Amino acid sequence: MKYKKTFLVLAMIVAGLFITSCGDDDDDETLTILYWQAPTSVNPYLTGGIKDVDASALILEPLANYDEEGRLVPRLAEEIPTVENGGVSEDMTTITWKLKEGILWSDGTPLTVEDVIFTHRYLCSLPSTESLCGPVPIGNVDPVEDFPLSIRVTFTEPVIYPYTLFVGASSPILQKAQFANCVGESVEECHMEHLYPVGTGPYKITDFTISESDAGTISVLTYEINEHFRTTDKLFPEVIIKGGGNAVTAARAVLERGEADYAWNLQIDPQTLGSLQEVGKGTVRPAFASLVEYLVINFTNPDPDLGDRRSEWSDGNNPHPFLTDPAVRRALSLAIDRRHIVEQLYGIGGRTTCNIIPAPSQYASPNNEACLTQDIEEARTLLNKAGWIPGDDGIREKNGVRLKILYQTSTNSVRQTTQELIQGWWRDIGVQTELKNIDAGIFFSGDSDDDNPDNLWRFYADIQMYAGEASIDPQSDLSGWLTTEITGSENDWSGGNVPRWSNQEYDDLYQELTQTPIGPDRESLVIRMNDMLIQNHVVIPLVDRAFVSAFSNSLKGVRINGWDSKLWNIHEWYRE
Repeated sequence: MKYKKTFLVLAMIVAGLFITSCGDDDDDETLTILYWQAPTSVNPYLTGGIKDVDASALILEPLANYDEEGRLVPRLAEEIPTVENGGVSEDMTTITWKLKEGILWSDGTPLTVEDVIFTHRYLCSLPSTESLCGPVPIGNVDPVEDFPLSIRVTFTEPVIYPYTLFVGASSPILQKAQFANCVGESVEECHMEHLYPVGTGPYKITDFTISESDAGTISVLTYEINEHFRTTDKLFPEVIIKGGGNAVTAARAVLERGEADYAWNLQIDPQTLGSLQEVGKGTVRPAFASLVEYLVINFTNPDPDLGDRRSEWSDGNNPHPFLTDPAVRRALSLAIDRRHIVEQLYGIGGRTTCNIIPAPSQYASPNNEACLTQDIEEARTLLNKAGWIPGDDGIREKNGVRLKILYQTSTNSVRQTTQELIQGWWRDIGVQTELKNIDAGIFFSGDSDDDNPDNLWRFYADIQMYAGEASIDPQSDLSGWLTTEITGSENDWSGGNVPRWSNQEYDDLYQELTQTPIGPDRESLVIRMNDMLIQNHVVIPLVDRAFVSAFSNSLKGVRINGWDSKLWNIHEWYRE
């Protein structure tokens, strides 16, 4: 993204030396936070990085946050608007937010509806944030006549779930007075505003240094109390976020040496993490939301000999030679020991799941728990009954077609070990599996250029593995399996339906979902659609993945959150 690259170059102007120690000062008044990926901005509209969103969450606030259960909680707003309280219109085309009275920016000036209206204009002026103004475009964000602290958001068509704009740490309110000259292309001239924003949050930034080392980018952010915040009783006089290094070093600083209070995103093998926690100076906590590691089945034929028709749906006229057989897909799922994968590779950072939508709880289906038990014998029986008979080498075949799978994923040690485990289990049921791993930058690239045949949207394999995360309201996520979303050359591989699966009943349920308001009927529809994907084995879920953090034993008030910023309630943290 042009803005991100330009911003980083400009940010280096204020670069300083990284303080390499992690807590030589025993001053209990300083809260020390370690991010092994270095924040380079505190404006979430210029970067999608979690590290940057978290760094901004101490300063900038949205109208509402999501709590650790995925529930909406007011932040700058007085309450959450609903149809029942009149905040959402009956026709679902408007939502009206009322600001809390008396909120001040850190410079002492009052928060007004003009700041909210300006923030909408600001974000919609940036090419990188077009998605925040669609896919259902917001027509207007306007003040409400006779209600000076109220803002009405108007949609160009009904929106069943209207809680997106200005909800969550990635969509905060900016101060109009500070950012008025930073709209559109002018953002490139506003690097200082993006390093030192005026905010309504509990802290304000006093120093932001960025430097480069052989190990990569390093940054140090120093915050002090915003004396104009609603309550300052529990706030630390100083907060320091140190970015850079690696996850193991960060974990050791908290769990082994007690030199820091919090370590972020500990992507470490469970054995190492467990041994560090046994030292007794800190605690490891997982934050689950809806991030699922899963297998994707290719319903089309990926044979290279097909040339331009390779992995093309062709209106259903190019079926996969054996993965369109439901017995084969079910057998592949039955052969997998999900508990073993979690215990050996994820530990506290994972749990087994049989759903593609595992949360929030009201959307989690109770109908698919059978996948939690590995059953090799049942898988063999299924294949036998379907006519897939083992050959002399043990690999099954039928009508001259062998069960030989090309199984690909991104290059990642946990994923490669997962591949090897599954390869062995599938061998046990008579399936030959070739493993392929692809550099993540290539595998996850959306580039449709013919020079990159290895991205996941091309899907030039039989099965592939990656992780997907559903939203609080999963409607947009469930649209990814619509027939109209099938990816292929006709849409430059831009559709979300990577498996190339088509089901009219599913398509009809989705249309019903778009008209069904929040409540039990909507929850039932989501569960039915989830069950269709799972019970047809369009995808094969493996692990419900958590976001793992470490906290010092003395740090209290933390509500670890997988749905919003990990620092969303830092104003409630304190040391005991």
